[in-house]
Amino acid sequence: MNIENVLATRYASAEMNELFSVKSKIIFERQLWVTILKAQKQLGLDISDTVISDYEAVITKVDLDSINERERTTRHDVKARIEEFCFLAGHEQIHQGMTSRDLTENIEQLQIRHGLEIISNRVIAALARLSALAIEHQDLVIVGRTHNVPAQITTLGKRFASTAQELLLVYRRLTDFLDSYPLRGIKGPVGTQQDQLDLFEGDDKKVSELEQIIAEHLGFEKVFDSVGQVYPRSLDFEVVSLLLQTASAPSNLAHTIRLMAGHELVTEGFKDGQVGSSAMPHKMNARSCERINGLTTVLRGYLSMTSGLLGEQWNEGDVSCSVVRRVAIPDAFFAIDGLFETFLTVLDDFGVFPKMIEHELEQNLPFLATTRVLVAAVQAGIGREEAHEIIKEHALAEARERRENPHSTNGLVERLANDQRLSLNHDDLKPLLENPMDFAGNANQQIQEIAKQISDIIADHPDAAVYNPETIL
Repeated sequence: MNIENVLATRYASAEMNELFSVKSKIIFERQLWVTILKAQKQLGLDISDTVISDYEAVITKVDLDSINERERTTRHDVKARIEEFCFLAGHEQIHQGMTSRDLTENIEQLQIRHGLEIISNRVIAALARLSALAIEHQDLVIVGRTHNVPAQITTLGKRFASTAQELLLVYRRLTDFLDSYPLRGIKGPVGTQQDQLDLFEGDDKKVSELEQIIAEHLGFEKVFDSVGQVYPRSLDFEVVSLLLQTASAPSNLAHTIRLMAGHELVTEGFKDGQVGSSAMPHKMNARSCERINGLTTVLRGYLSMTSGLLGEQWNEGDVSCSVVRRVAIPDAFFAIDGLFETFLTVLDDFGVFPKMIEHELEQNLPFLATTRVLVAAVQAGIGREEAHEIIKEHALAEARERRENPHSTNGLVERLANDQRLSLNHDDLKPLLENPMDFAGNANQQIQEIAKQISDIIADHPDAAVYNPETIL
């Protein structure tokens, strides 16, 4: 029976699936073994070129069934993979001076770093689209909402810019983390490098050189100085925490799009032939945005799992963490990758309904300008708190009237103009309401600043910016 990993097969990209596939991991391991052989030979160990070439010739010859059969006997996954590789090459010279963690930890870290690089590129692609949407809709005035209640005027462009702002924050965190992410290195069973020292007859300089060669092969600039059998599991928690933070901006915007779609203001896109409900033919659900929110919840679960590894290490290490890491780390990357495949699709297919937006504005506009009226009243000489109470009195009364008579004309302006306490007449109030864009504040300036920051990133990563997601189900 073959039970699929839904996160991998349904949501994540082929690129991320390839990175964390069992076959790829085995090939990465074999490449590392060969690199270590070459380094050991270079540093003076008696290893023939024939041995190295024989191992190189079978690196990609991966028989998972054979490896699994060996593991049924050994009950040790790394020992099974050692035996298989040696059988194929016809030699028994790999893994000299190494423990299992010298292999697995470093390769898992390689996968993590490559995974973070993929997600960093996805973030750049999302930033490029958010910037374009922000500029495209910078003059589209909408009802801004706080507590999901109409508040003030904003623009649709600013909503995209605010999402981009949060995503810029996490992009910089990703960049900084990748720059500082350290490799465990070749440390041996308890982290002392004793076995490598024995191989090189106590020459710690050669041991250090070997580790540096391995780090360069794997693409790492920094290596831990002192660890036990395993590197600190707090580092894994930080990785998954960063993935969850990366999901935050897309998830926030997905919530907003779902709310706007519920008012028929926008759409995440609805393809020809798509079905919203098997029962209700009229339905056009924001299901992709719902998926984004759902995958964010999945990531919270994996953060909880990896948090359970913190402070639980016994002495130099044990294998209890392996059970958690084998599930949580690959699946967290599948989840965040699937989230961005979906998010990019939503941004590409996003659409607006201007007439519905205009209608909502008309219904709410006088209320949205109450802060401008408040400022004008203060400038006319009335105390701020007194003015606030007067405006609130009329606004609440008009709101009650609208709820009882929803088709009635909004009379808030008339109420305010007729209240002598405010010292504001129709002529005073009219310019405050004439052009909604006038009270969108600095929205456009903010959009332009965000767009400038994103353009600088795009200039450095043009290929990432134009990434197109795979077709989502």
